[in-house]
Amino acid sequence: MKVMQKVGDFAYITLGTLITAAAVFFFLVPSHLAIGSISGLAILLSEVTPLSVSTWTMVMNVGLLLLGFVTLGKEFGVKTVYTSILLPVFLAVLEKLFPQQASITGDAFTDMVLYCFAVSVGLAMLFVRNASSGGLDIIAKILNKYLHIDLGRAMALTGMCVAVSAVFIYDMKTVVLSVLGTYVFGMVLDHFIFGSSMKKRVCILSAKEKEIRRFVLDDLKSGATLYHAYGAYDEEKQTEIIVIVNKHEYVKLMNFIKQVDPDAFVTVYAVNEVLYKPKR
Repeated sequence: MKVMQKVGDFAYITLGTLITAAAVFFFLVPSHLAIGSISGLAILLSEVTPLSVSTWTMVMNVGLLLLGFVTLGKEFGVKTVYTSILLPVFLAVLEKLFPQQASITGDAFTDMVLYCFAVSVGLAMLFVRNASSGGLDIIAKILNKYLHIDLGRAMALTGMCVAVSAVFIYDMKTVVLSVLGTYVFGMVLDHFIFGSSMKKRVCILSAKEKEIRRFVLDDLKSGATLYHAYGAYDEEKQTEIIVIVNKHEYVKLMNFIKQVDPDAFVTVYAVNEVLYKPKR
């Protein structure tokens, strides 16, 4: 079972790497955008040196891979080595298949938008499997692990340096698009990473506390935490129910609360990550 799981992981990672490479080749390279990534930096360096984008991508990944092994662990390192080798290989194949590749859309802004969405899908597939495409992704992972910065925001922070450096080579319009694209890329990446796993923390104060608690336990098959609360105005003792639910469960819970107690006091918070050991 573990072998099949590993095969599935690497197949998923391979697809994510292919999507990332295609996004770089078809949208990033033709428009000369330096949206924050190792590929964006490779584009800049390829403009002032005889080396190609794929060659620069491979060279710069080596040092950062060593850093990833040391700081992020063996599993992440092995998977990232795989993707770091595969990404420039995919880029090199695309360079052979589509020489002198021009912009598909003919518009730099459209290329920027399409790149942000396409590469976010690819990188999200890698990150959820504890991998990355190498390069600046490794630095973003380190910031995420040790400083607890969301991956999208970490990617935007590290990539902004690359985007701003475009001012030394390209015109101001390209620089502005690169900076804007880096910011949008960070937000879209967070959406794809957390959008499917986003949960809600629902806090409920209700006179129908027992009915709501039974609904959570029996119908949602979920757990809950109870707190004793006192109203500041009347000092009346109440029981607050705290429950973590997914999007589907959230809709069912809110509909039930509105049905049994329209006067319930409910607060809702977005939850990006939950660590727990499931009960048997």
